[in-house]
Amino acid sequence: MKRVLLAAALALTASTAGTAADAAVWTPAPESSPSPEDTSTMPEESPSPDDTMPEASPPEASPGATAAPIGPGCATLQSSLAGIKDQPVGTALSQVPELSMLSDAVKKAGLEEKLNSAEDITVFAPNNKAFEAIPKETRDKVMSDKKLLEKAISYHVVEGKKTPDQLQGATLTTMEGSDLTVKGSGENLTINGAKIVCGGVPTKNATLYVVDKVLMPQ
Repeated sequence: MKRVLLAAALALTASTAGTAADAAVWTPAPESSPSPEDTSTMPEESPSPDDTMPEASPPEASPGATAAPIGPGCATLQSSLAGIKDQPVGTALSQVPELSMLSDAVKKAGLEEKLNSAEDITVFAPNNKAFEAIPKETRDKVMSDKKLLEKAISYHVVEGKKTPDQLQGATLTTMEGSDLTVKGSGENLTINGAKIVCGGVPTKNATLYVVDKVLMPQ
């Protein structure tokens, strides 16, 4: 009996051991988790040229640059206005044939040197047609009266070199002491009703606006 029990126990032990061995053989090993990438050794991505190149800035206007003159009559006056950039304004008027009557008036009023020595002014210059539109009797009377002529010419001059944009909607105090009213914009600017023939013309010490009407102080 004991031998039977012992044989059974040995058989059971062997069977258990075989099962354990099989389990050891067939149980798959746990899959190893992928190790995180070691970023410490990864080379940094170089920025593309587009990322590192600064945006180009728009070119700045050069100091002293002046915008092109504006007005319907600039093409006609171009040849005579081109040579006055380096002339003081009193002298410049005498270099423009279309302004010969104004130049004569400036000299008779004794204002040529005053205009030449002024710093940064704007002159509204009536062309010859503007003078011719005044009745001859009235024109001769003004031209023969130095005091009245000086007052009339001073009414065409304001302080500062005014660009067309600066004139827009402005009220300007003249050298004579009264005001000028500017209306419109661009080539349609008017000064006390006088239209700009060609404006924004640079001279050595002034900005010149050729206008189609003589401005008379009230």
